[in-house]
Amino acid sequence: MGVAGSKLEKALGEQFPEGERYFGLENFGNTCYCNSVLQALYFCVPFREQLLEYYANNKNPGDAEENLLTCLAELFTQINSQKKKTGVIAPKRFVQRVKKQNELFRGYMHQDAHEFLNFLLNELVDILEKESHAAKSSPQTTSPSEKIANGPKNALANGVKKEPLVTWVHKNFQGILTNETRCLRCETVTARDETFLDLSLDIEQNSSITSCLKNFSSTETLNAEDKFFCDKCCSLQEAQKRMKIKKPPHILVIHLKRFKYMEQLGRYKKLSYRVVFPLELKLSNTMKDADSEYSLFAVVVHVGSGPNHGHYVSLVKSHNHWLFFDDENVEMIDESAVQTYFGSAQEYSSNTDHGYILLYESLATNSKS
Repeated sequence: MGVAGSKLEKALGEQFPEGERYFGLENFGNTCYCNSVLQALYFCVPFREQLLEYYANNKNPGDAEENLLTCLAELFTQINSQKKKTGVIAPKRFVQRVKKQNELFRGYMHQDAHEFLNFLLNELVDILEKESHAAKSSPQTTSPSEKIANGPKNALANGVKKEPLVTWVHKNFQGILTNETRCLRCETVTARDETFLDLSLDIEQNSSITSCLKNFSSTETLNAEDKFFCDKCCSLQEAQKRMKIKKPPHILVIHLKRFKYMEQLGRYKKLSYRVVFPLELKLSNTMKDADSEYSLFAVVVHVGSGPNHGHYVSLVKSHNHWLFFDDENVEMIDESAVQTYFGSAQEYSSNTDHGYILLYESLATNSKS
């Protein structure tokens, strides 16, 4: 990495961003799924800043026991505070903690990067919620945990369910979907809200993220055995159902469903479909009320022809430069290279490097709260 690191520094030259660090991550026997997600999250700047702040507020080891959040905050701080601009870091403590926490990631089998990202974000939420509850029940008036969680101050009395805590993980990644069902007999619309940390989209050959999102929000008719029980009609009725984004997240994580169970094969198969993902994305068809604009800043790429083997790398945009992270190796790439990861227009192709998880940041001004 010495050569690659100096090559990267040379390529950026005077354009090397002030205070930024570009470090590869050591692979501990098939931990590329973890490394690729960590790089994407590290270059999610509002999320990184919250973790660095968390570490600064909780760095006294006597204060709390080690968990996934403390390990991740320590790792990001370690990268951020390096004297060198480039190099390699071994995320050993973090990987050990992941394996200790979840048996799914203990072996040396090929793991799914999307499953790992889901597990990690949900685990961070759980830890922050526990810390906030502990802080509220403690006699102290304020604590770093309470400041960070930014949760609602008062629970409602008389056994009424209190509002769920909104952590800074939620503030970055959580959006709200509205599931609308319209009874075709009485025209009554029933709406149910649900939160999401990422959107999993079905894909088709030679399509785009825009068309995948449009399909995600398309109207579906419920009839025959699938009729809807309408509370107003007090009976099963034909209905139309659709899903809309009610509140878009600040960081939009899109997961492309590239692994599909094929009944005739009796196993999962990787779909190498060409799905175009733009650098700038508008959520117009999917939004309930207004447009939302996003800019692509990270892509987790699955390399390989099947779901049970292969490799993960990530592409990251930092200060208007695109970088390629492959475990220990970091290279600068041209923006036009991003489109080589759209997928294959033919079913069988020598190119097996396909965009799998996309991270977009909202262009709205309400970035960090």
